[in-house]
Amino acid sequence: MSETTTTTTPTPQWGPERLRSRIAAELDRTRARTALLADAVDDDELMRQHSPLMSPLVWDLAHIGNQEELWLVRDVGGRAPVRCDIDELYDAFKQPRRDRPALPLLPPAEARRYVATVREKVYDLLDGVRFTDRPLVTDGFAFGMIVQHEQQHDETMLATHQLRAGAPALTAPPPPEPRARVTGEVLVPAGPFTMGTSTDPWALDNERPAHVVDLPAYLIDAAPVTNGAYREFVADGGYDDPRWWSGPGWRHRSEAGLTAPLHWRRDGDGWAYRRFGRWSAVRDDEPVVHVCFHEAQAYATWAGKRLPTEAEWEKAARWDPATGRSRRYPWGDGDPTAEHANLGQRHLWPAPVGAYPAGASPLGVHQLVGDVWEWTSSPLRGYPGFTAFPYREYSEVFFGNDHRVLRGGSFGTDRAACRGTFRNWDYPIRRQIFSGFRCARDATVEEARG
Repeated sequence: MSETTTTTTPTPQWGPERLRSRIAAELDRTRARTALLADAVDDDELMRQHSPLMSPLVWDLAHIGNQEELWLVRDVGGRAPVRCDIDELYDAFKQPRRDRPALPLLPPAEARRYVATVREKVYDLLDGVRFTDRPLVTDGFAFGMIVQHEQQHDETMLATHQLRAGAPALTAPPPPEPRARVTGEVLVPAGPFTMGTSTDPWALDNERPAHVVDLPAYLIDAAPVTNGAYREFVADGGYDDPRWWSGPGWRHRSEAGLTAPLHWRRDGDGWAYRRFGRWSAVRDDEPVVHVCFHEAQAYATWAGKRLPTEAEWEKAARWDPATGRSRRYPWGDGDPTAEHANLGQRHLWPAPVGAYPAGASPLGVHQLVGDVWEWTSSPLRGYPGFTAFPYREYSEVFFGNDHRVLRGGSFGTDRAACRGTFRNWDYPIRRQIFSGFRCARDATVEEARG
């Protein structure tokens, strides 16, 4: 694989008034989701820690407001602090998740008042922002960053609801049924493509800059690995055979006692899956979810394949062989709709394979966006020419070998927080997130020739 950096100067995407309207709409839409997730349970449930891996829901709520205050009220707006006494309390780097229940957290009513006050000040300052004053506000970047931050915490809150032991609190209609038959692998021919972006106005620093990556030919699964396929791995003793696991993966499997995806249990001759407090039979044609990187890697080895690199995932998702350009999404540059992908908590579980043919990439790879975050084999690193912006703690401090990159977005990811260039990451042992995967393999000489 070879890489060459390309430089493109960002250009304004919206006129000032249209941009203000868009920002206000995104802020409103996002806050409505946050309120739904917080209001679904009583105050005791909001204050309780439902897993040592997660914060109390009320911590996420106030943290959302605190980040909005720091960046928009104080920095962009230059206004006086609303609550400077809680900055350290809601600093994610200073307060590990396991310790947050013991902190003097704002109780739910006070947290709600706080985030509402912050939002009122943001609406007030939005009218006077000049979107050309400095890079932080160009094309409304700071506002887009805060929208994405809140939506990311909303997905975290959704994952916390999935871990809750209490009564079901969330409902949603089921995803659509399959509309196309999707099987097998797709050949991605050798050659260069443009990875990342230098022009997307709300893209985050780790997505930048655009650079050319030249890849050899490979094959990638046309759809994410399904429950049915993963059940074969389980039935074949995949969790009991160290041949399929890496050294670190086998140690984790043994220490954690892994025997199946998280939230699965035996149900007669089959399996059942707990979805937000409700048990139902595992459906074979849905993408498998709640597996860690080590489980995904073990399955891929068992299947005679491997996990794709994130460059391979992105080329399969964005590259258009007819034009040679990289699209913003698999289906094109337009924002996702209900026809393209399972996003935004519209449904509370992955859609069956074949449910979104309109969202397929030009090469015919399906469900790359939505349903499940997809593990790749790549550690998180900066692209050639990376520059931290607006602060190192957003992504640069996570660079290295400790985290693996996930791509695509899940059913719990909002459209504002995913695109073909978006990079998520987590520890390879994590599976409380809405994570799945697809496999890839090197093309043979004959396959590469077509």
